[in-house]
Parts: sequence; C-alpha cells; structure tokens
Amino acid sequence: MTGQTRILAIHAHPDDVEFQCAGVLALLKQNGCHVTIMTMTPGDCGSAELAPEDIAQIRREEALEAANLLGADYDCLEFRDLSICFDNESRRRVTEALRKCRPDIVLTAPPVDYMADHEITSRLVRDACFSAPTPNYDTDVAAPAAPLDRIPHLYYVDPIEGTDWFGQRIEPEFIIDISLTFELKQQMLACHTSQRDWLLKQHGIDEYLDSCERWSAHRGQEIGVGYGEAFRQHKGHPYPSDNRLLHELSSM
Repeated sequence: MTGQTRILAIHAHPDDVEFQCAGVLALLKQNGCHVTIMTMTPGDCGSAELAPEDIAQIRREEALEAANLLGADYDCLEFRDLSICFDNESRRRVTEALRKCRPDIVLTAPPVDYMADHEITSRLVRDACFSAPTPNYDTDVAAPAAPLDRIPHLYYVDPIEGTDWFGQRIEPEFIIDISLTFELKQQMLACHTSQRDWLLKQHGIDEYLDSCERWSAHRGQEIGVGYGEAFRQHKGHPYPSDNRLLHELSSM
C-alpha cells in the first residue's frame, strides 16, 4: 500500500456516522488516513416545527461542525428523508460520489436496520462500490470523475441496537476498541443539537448521548474494553476479503 489511505463513511442522515463509527474514524484519522463523511440526505424531515429546507440547512451545518472536529471532509448527496429509492438514477449518483471521493475503505449502513433509508443506503453503496471501477458505467453527469482502480474494501456498521426487524441479535464480525477516541465521538454527536430535539418531539427520547454511551459500552464489554464499535465486512465475490480496516488500525 502506498500513499495516504482514503476512508469514506457514508450513511443516510446527519448524525448516523457519528453514532455508529466516529470512534473508529478518529482512530483512522490519528493514523494518518484521509477521512470523508458523507450523508445521503440533509435531514430535511427532522423537525416538527421547521420547514424542510430550514431544518436541512441547520443539519448540514451541524454535520459540518462535527466533521470539522475530526478534521474530516463533509458532503451531502442531497437525497431527501424517507425518499431514498433503489433505482439506477440513485445508483449513478452514489457511484459518481465514490469516484470523486476515491476511497480505499468504505463504511456504510447495515443491510438490515430499523428503517428503509438506512437499508437502501446500504444497497446503493454496495452497488456503487461494484460499479465505480466499471469504465462503461455512465453516471450521466457533465464532467464525470474517472472510474476507480478497484472495488474498495466495504464494511457495514452496527444496526441500531444490534438487532434485525424481529429483535433478533445480529452478530458483528469484529469489534474495535474506541476507548481512546470515545470522548471525541461524543463531542461530534453533540454537534447534532437539532436531532436531539427531534427525537424528543417525535419519539419521546431525551437520551441522545446517553444511549450512544450505553451501546458503545455494551460493545466494548464484549471484548473487555471501555467502549467499542462493531462491524461486518462485505466479502462476497468480487469484493476484497482481506481486512484492510484492521490492518490500518494495527499499524498505529
């Protein structure tokens, strides 16, 4: 491996990345990797009081603030909440984003989770990793980025609460100790003030940071450390199956 390793963490909404994998992103950043955080939507349905574009602008700013704490780039693909569709137009958009970002490692939403935006994001990113190196796959933009040299290493973060639709446990493949970066993870999550307000209004949940701490501690306990984040790697043909994520972290 030569040059700076490029990491892309792409999930559905502002705060999803912070909740699920910001601790590992901080470790990778400390190890010299270039990190980009990308959201599919700007969180335009995340308010009971503000209009979609008003809350979207607030949440873009919160996401950028969180990325700045990490020293990461931030971008939004400008899909809309509850309207991410699995179709070729969407696949082209995500593929073009990967070609511009040029990641070596991609972290994304799990295939099974509690809502469709997460699951469709997972499918679109999986397909984009496959199609991004295919020269004849046209992304239908005026100035397209060049195809990738190869399929990036692809990893899925935990589903919320580590379970499927039926409450059955989804076993992670491996858990990474984030005890050294947990405080930064929480600081990044705390940037998303509007999401805390939304969850309180919509779901009656006023434990945004506490729930993140409890789940991170639960995953950490499974490997005998303070805090952890869990992952599974996509290893099906022809995706790379060597664990480059752990390799990057083992060189710290």
